[in-house]
Amino acid sequence: MSVLKNRATLRWLVPVTAGVAVIGGGAAVGTFAADAEPALPPRTAAQLLVDLQTSRLDGLSGTVVQRADLGLPPLANLAGMAGGNELTTLLTGTHTLRVWYSGEERQRVALLDTLGERDVIRDGRDVWVWESRTNTATHRTLPAEHSAPPSVPATPAEAADRALAAVDPTTAVTVGRSARVAGRDAYELVLTPRDADSLVHQVRIALDAKEHVPLRFEILADGTDKPAVEVAFTQVDFARPDADQFRFNPPPGVTVKEEPADKALPGGKAAPDGKAGHRPDGEAGDRPDGTDVRTVGTGWTTVVVARLDAAGPAGGAKAGGAKAGTAKVGDPAAGADQVAGLLATLPKVSGDWGSGRLLTGKLFSVLLTDDGRVLAGLVTPERLYQAARG
Repeated sequence: MSVLKNRATLRWLVPVTAGVAVIGGGAAVGTFAADAEPALPPRTAAQLLVDLQTSRLDGLSGTVVQRADLGLPPLANLAGMAGGNELTTLLTGTHTLRVWYSGEERQRVALLDTLGERDVIRDGRDVWVWESRTNTATHRTLPAEHSAPPSVPATPAEAADRALAAVDPTTAVTVGRSARVAGRDAYELVLTPRDADSLVHQVRIALDAKEHVPLRFEILADGTDKPAVEVAFTQVDFARPDADQFRFNPPPGVTVKEEPADKALPGGKAAPDGKAGHRPDGEAGDRPDGTDVRTVGTGWTTVVVARLDAAGPAGGAKAGGAKAGTAKVGDPAAGADQVAGLLATLPKVSGDWGSGRLLTGKLFSVLLTDDGRVLAGLVTPERLYQAARG
């Protein structure tokens, strides 16, 4: 089995409530400390790609550090105020995760922070999620045909898998400098978008020189030599973890909740037989949450276009704002009012495509139009305006 396929099974390695939202910015980030460059036998970019695609990953455990500096204002955390998901939490500032992998059906991740720990454990068809702060756990039995759901990348391998999907004639693939990552020698594969409308300057993937597994993943934005996003092992062991690592032992006093298998999965996606998700190649897809999603363009300059149903969860949170003070604290509408107020502080923009509000960061742009559309991509605002005309 190729490591690319193995990486697909690692996608569950993220706190269960991660969902699709505006990515928040956080503390300043620098590159991970680097040792002297090791002397490695020369490898071409094509050889490294073959190494990556043909390697096997039977098991590993280690510590992963994620850092992000996306250059966004504080209002980027509005997604959390809108109902609380972990995407902004995971990709804001610096976070430490412990990960274990033992084949396609046994994985575990523990997100560690100053206030507690969140564990996600998969053992065959059983998935457990435990929150230390509340000492609560949820359990779900996956369908027999279930594959791991998409999620926020929790390891360098996951992030690399998504970046490599963009390797086509629009991407220059080269070899960077060798490095030491987590105490291991590594080659560096560099992906550079050719399209000037992409806000991504480079993607750098450090590959273990022996195991050919990604040890570090970095995204550099245009105009900077420091990563805007960085995911790296600080310690890794390629021995297969013991089976006990994947058994959930409820701590004393824990409250356990059983969830149906067809409930939305980690990453905010519906179960395999659900209708959630967007269709590629520009096709629209109706979603149960009231949105209609399609894509414009391909590769690094793909723009996701969603039309929100005013009667759905996004109702009342459009760029034009909502009436403040009409909802009680704790009411879902209160979160919508807060989001609407924050959106109203975004810069106003207009053109032959219409009018709306614009959110920009180092790596992406988001356009919220007054007619109820949301356009987002790793692109310049001009590319969003072009997609909005369609």
